[in-house]
Amino acid sequence: MSFENIKKNFGFGCMRLPMKDGQVDNAEMCKMVDAFMEAGFNYFDTAHGYLDGKSEIAVRECVASRYPRESFVLTDKLTTFHFEKNEDIRPLFEKQLEACGVAYFDFYFMHAQDAEFFEKYKKCRAYETAMEFIAEGRVKHLGISFHDKAAVLDQILTEYPQVEVVQLQINYVDFDDPMVEGRKCLEVCRKHGKPVIVMEPVKGGALMNLPEEAQKAFDAVGSGSNASYAIRFAAMQEGVMMVLSGMSSLAQMEDNLSFMQDCKPLNEAELSAVEKVCGVFRDMGAIPCTGCRYCVSVCPQKLSIPDYFMCLNGKKLFNDMGLAGYYGEMGKRSGVSAQDCIQCGACEGVCPQHLEVRALLKEVVQEFGK
Repeated sequence: MSFENIKKNFGFGCMRLPMKDGQVDNAEMCKMVDAFMEAGFNYFDTAHGYLDGKSEIAVRECVASRYPRESFVLTDKLTTFHFEKNEDIRPLFEKQLEACGVAYFDFYFMHAQDAEFFEKYKKCRAYETAMEFIAEGRVKHLGISFHDKAAVLDQILTEYPQVEVVQLQINYVDFDDPMVEGRKCLEVCRKHGKPVIVMEPVKGGALMNLPEEAQKAFDAVGSGSNASYAIRFAAMQEGVMMVLSGMSSLAQMEDNLSFMQDCKPLNEAELSAVEKVCGVFRDMGAIPCTGCRYCVSVCPQKLSIPDYFMCLNGKKLFNDMGLAGYYGEMGKRSGVSAQDCIQCGACEGVCPQHLEVRALLKEVVQEFGK
């Protein structure tokens, strides 16, 4: 299956955009968009909940208002937090079109599908409603983004063969992780003939700043950036048509473009280095949080859970003593910290990585105190 309006195999993920004073830095983003488009790429990915709604608006102001509609490809998503019944879906969809400043979406995804969410989407006839949007000419293609085991993905694609594309979490650390099943999910997509769009190739930025031992492995094989090894690993997998990268600066964009304009698969030496890096992560026991912040959106205490985990990982992996101060400052600014967890478990119900968040928050408190 091919989508003729997509140029090349690299997409602009709009979940982690440049920010300034709590708002998207439109000037910086416009520079990033221009560099992206000038390099011959045109695929943008957003969702209603990204950056508390600011992502869609940034797409409107930095892409849709500045480029002809036919020149770019846009994906938006139906996210479980924003509807409870079928009647909620169409008004939300209209709101998304307006926020993005477009008359149609090229792709509309059922967002973050797992076994539990899939049952809700079926009950609310979400897939059927998306197909109505296609019939009306306001969506071109139906897809899903997915965070669960391969058997659940097989069920979804069997029940809804109308799904045309699947967005999967593929990165070298998680590829054979039994919790993520990246390789197995990719195999399911190949079985059903569904092309794959990769999200989290750099694991929410966690594969950028590596532990010293891991960094030595890459330094020994070349001068490429850490992002280049991660993104090229994802792009080289059979069945992958597109890799998304969530970039937050022009420098990151320029680095990504430098190796994606003529993307080459990893060679044997680079693949061997990847294996060494994976071994370092396995030995160090890092929390596999990607910073999606779904947990924050449902937490009654509004705990900044991914930031706490970032601090704990930084302490574990890099022995960064300054993170204790950073953790303390977060608590002063927000008035809450990890110790304020009430153990309700709402976070665990929405975590795409299926983390035992409550237990991990206790580790944070043990490491950093109150």
